[in-house]
Amino acid sequence: MLAQVIRAERFGEPRDAFREEALAVPALGPHEVLVYVMAAGVNYNNVWAAMGIPIDVIKTRQKKGEPEAFHVGGSDASGVVWAVGEGVTSVAVGDEVVVHCGMWDEIDRQRPDPMLSASQRIWGYESNWGSFAQYTKVQDHQCVPKPARLTWEEAAAYMLVAATAYRMLHGWPPNIVRPGDPILVWGGAGGLGSMAIQIARAAGARPVAVVSGAEKNDFCKKLGAVGVIDRRKFEHWGKLPRWSDELEYAIWLKGARGFGAAFWDALGEKKNPTIVFEHPGETTLPTSCFMAETGGMIVICAGTTGYNATLDLRYHWMRQKRLQGSHFANDEQARGVNALVDSGAVDPCLARTFAWRETGECHQLMRDNQHPSGNMSILVNAPRPGLRTLAEVRAVQPPRAR
Repeated sequence: MLAQVIRAERFGEPRDAFREEALAVPALGPHEVLVYVMAAGVNYNNVWAAMGIPIDVIKTRQKKGEPEAFHVGGSDASGVVWAVGEGVTSVAVGDEVVVHCGMWDEIDRQRPDPMLSASQRIWGYESNWGSFAQYTKVQDHQCVPKPARLTWEEAAAYMLVAATAYRMLHGWPPNIVRPGDPILVWGGAGGLGSMAIQIARAAGARPVAVVSGAEKNDFCKKLGAVGVIDRRKFEHWGKLPRWSDELEYAIWLKGARGFGAAFWDALGEKKNPTIVFEHPGETTLPTSCFMAETGGMIVICAGTTGYNATLDLRYHWMRQKRLQGSHFANDEQARGVNALVDSGAVDPCLARTFAWRETGECHQLMRDNQHPSGNMSILVNAPRPGLRTLAEVRAVQPPRAR
């Protein structure tokens, strides 16, 4: 099979790290599935994989006993079940599927939440044989039915960010999204934010999106945001100053209060967010923790601006707020968001589709923050955009089996 491959000697900018290579199709073990990949989604985790930071994914896997000196990334896929291993009963050859990226050992599948198990990994980042190849190897529970109304490229675009957002908003009772709740969504025009806005609105909540330019306002409002805040109008971002530095702290506090007033204006009511949907991390967490309602939650799944975040603990303990880490989703949550997509309540927000040869370039766009609002996909075996079924693909181009 052909694959877009990263090797350690090419670690660096994504446009240089990805190279097309011919590899053997991976063998299947028990409860594993081989998927013929029609399209693959693009996520920031394989920008990290290409650069070899914050971890060297190849060396990390080799330390665990895996022999491959290469990385085939990709943590989102749509495709067709091509073969199944021993014990697979949940899917059959020929099924059209979307793949979610949560992996765990067989014994941990019986736990109430396998995402909290020690064996949990992200397919296509912490595991090899991701979706940037003609065939990908996944665990059977990762496969969910492809929404028939979606093209292959649309179906490949949403699952990682949508399931992550779904868990963040629905997975941490009692702090779950409810009708009428004001919700603050950072990065509202991005992959995660665009899903969070729609999931919040589907629950009857009132999301307010934060963006980095007025040109993104309409995009967020069409998705269901009741208002939008342009973060470039504020300058208090970054780590908190020392609480004992009264002058600097007062400057920061004025900025945070100004941002809070902007949230009220966007919401149309003087209420603070019951949930703050966080992922920038270092530059925004101080404001998020200040902003959250008493008894509310700041839920965070990433640190795209840095990991060494700060907060004023006085606001945290006195107002009994919750700072909750969240990571991808379990099977139930992946199926839950897939149902929202299937019903049309959540749109994949596919902004651009790339050709196979552009795998490195589209990751470079993401690395340089030049990617479009929404999500991106790469055509793998699908011969052109706009196709929805295996039959349509076969009518254009017979499958390349080996």
